[in-house]
Parts: sequence; structure tokens; C-alpha cells
Amino acid sequence: MNKKQVIQLCEWYGANARELPWRENKDPYRIWVSEIMLQQTRVEAVKPYFMRFMERFPTVEALADGQEEDLLKNWEGLGYYNRVRNMNKAAIRVRDLYGGRMPVKYDLLIELPGIGPYTAGAIASIAGNEKVPAVDGNVLRVVTRLKGDFSNISEPATLKAIRSELQECMPENPGTFNQALMELGATVCLPNGEPKCDICPWTGSCLAKKQGLVDRIPVKSKAKQRTVEERTLLLLSGTAGIALHKRPSKGLLAGMYEPPVMEGTYDEEEVLAYAKELGYHPLQITRVEDHVHIFTHKEWHMRAYRLRIDEISDVRKIDERNDFFFVDAEELQTKYPLPSAFAPYRKYLEVK
Repeated sequence: MNKKQVIQLCEWYGANARELPWRENKDPYRIWVSEIMLQQTRVEAVKPYFMRFMERFPTVEALADGQEEDLLKNWEGLGYYNRVRNMNKAAIRVRDLYGGRMPVKYDLLIELPGIGPYTAGAIASIAGNEKVPAVDGNVLRVVTRLKGDFSNISEPATLKAIRSELQECMPENPGTFNQALMELGATVCLPNGEPKCDICPWTGSCLAKKQGLVDRIPVKSKAKQRTVEERTLLLLSGTAGIALHKRPSKGLLAGMYEPPVMEGTYDEEEVLAYAKELGYHPLQITRVEDHVHIFTHKEWHMRAYRLRIDEISDVRKIDERNDFFFVDAEELQTKYPLPSAFAPYRKYLEVK
């Protein structure tokens, strides 16, 4: 990337940058929260989560003091919940080592839990004006298209080479440059061969555009095929409330909550028989819609039944026999984090 292209990009960003809540100032804490939220998540989806999270945890100290369930509840729906767990660990370290002041040096940031080279580069360049690149998928796509580069962006060697190249051409305003690259990839140089080349500041110098290679670059290894898990959900409610089960403390959706689950796909008779084995007495059963939820490496294919159980079944708020407990609708809304995998079933998790 030459000096002229760097100037063109920064000028384009100055005229076209979106107004986003985390760009209101250069507070490293706000930048950090936004960058972690934006991993695997669209900007428009992140906005309301960011505002709510910052209201609940406005400082590093507040985040460090946050309890896990409160943190997870405020992250509910964003997915990849280890992100917020790592943020809590990092906040504790920042509180203890730096008096609650978020560092802005790359070498210090990279040592914090959950902060990798991209996030460290973004914070250090924007908040600390340090000349370090911030290379994510958007940036890899932009740079490989600009160069007409068929290197596999899934390979560490490609990432290393592009980081090195960007380091060499870093201008005096590194934060603006890094944000401009990200913005170009997010709004103009779009994936899947559908970029808006007519409004790109590099439309006259992009080799992928000139050579008709936009739909072939970037080159990326195919993702591994996801495994499929069949699950049958029991949306179980009664006078004691709505039945929930806490997932294990490690693994997928660790520490989150879910309705009682039968591993596999079962029909109505089998579900009724299972409920009776658990000691419940169903008054009514209704099958509701099926749903597929896709994770990075697996898919949940879910069938669900809404079951209303009688008063005899509800002798205890906590059912230690089956590792279930019952909550009311308000507690489900405000206290217990329910993963987005179950979002289609929230409307059935009500006590009536």
C-alpha cells in the first residue's frame, strides 16, 4: 500500500465514517467493550447491547466487580459468552495492576485475558495513537483485494505478512487509518463478491477490481462441516413457575440456563412418558415449532413441547431429584441468562 492510497483511505473515512456510540470519544474502555462485542456480531446488532452494557458497567471497576450471572444476563443474545467472562478477568487485572485505568500500550494490552493482536492493535492505535496495525477479517479482505493477492487468509503466514506490510505504511494518525480499513471492509468492500466498488476510494487502483477477481478474492479455507445434535425441549411450567436447568460450568454455553432437554428427537407419547418418569403430572402438552440454531462447529436441531403440569408436581421450588428449578416469568426476564438458541421459545416460557 503506497502513501497515496493511505491518504485516499483516510480522507474517505473522514467523509464517510458512521456515527457509532463507541466513537464518541477515545476512551480505551469503551473501545475495548465495543471491539469484543463486535467479534462475530454485526454493528447494528451490537449498538443496543453496547448502550445497555455501558449503563450497567460504566467503568473498568464496575466490570471487575460484576457477578457472573449479571454479566451473562447483560450479554444475553450476543453469544460466545466466554468473551464477557474474559472481559471480567481482564477488568480484575486492570483494576489490580493499573488502578482501574485501561492501558493503551499494545504490549500491556496483549497480556490481558481475551485480548488478541487485533483488539490490542485497535485500542492502542485509537486510544494511544500507537503505530500498530489492527487486522481482522474485514482488513484481510480489503488488503488482499487491493493487491490482487490469492494468499489464503486462513493461514497464519498471510496474517503475519499483511500485519507486517501495514506496519510499514502506518501514518501519523494510526487510529484513523485502522478504523478506515475496518470501515471500508464493513461498508464497501463487502464479502461474497458483492462490494460497492463504485464508491470505493481505491476503485482506480484495486487489482481485484481491474482484473475481475473480486468474486475470487479473498481465498479462504473451507470451514469444517458442523456436527448435528438432535434435542427435544420440555417447556415445562406449573404453579411453581417455569422449569430451568443450569448448564455445566465448562463447555458450550457454560453456566447459562436452558429448559429441560431430552437428547434426541421424541414424539408426544415419549415426552409424556419421560415427564411422568421425572415425577411430573402433565395436564396439557402442545408441540410448538421446531428450530435450528447454528454454532460455529455444531448445529442444534430442536423439537419442543409445551407442558403444563398439575399442582401435585409442584411441591418444591427446587427439584433436586431432576436438577431443575422453577422461576417466574419476571425472574426469567431479569435474572437468568437464556442463550439466544432458545429465543424462539421465550414466548412459551410463561406462567399462566
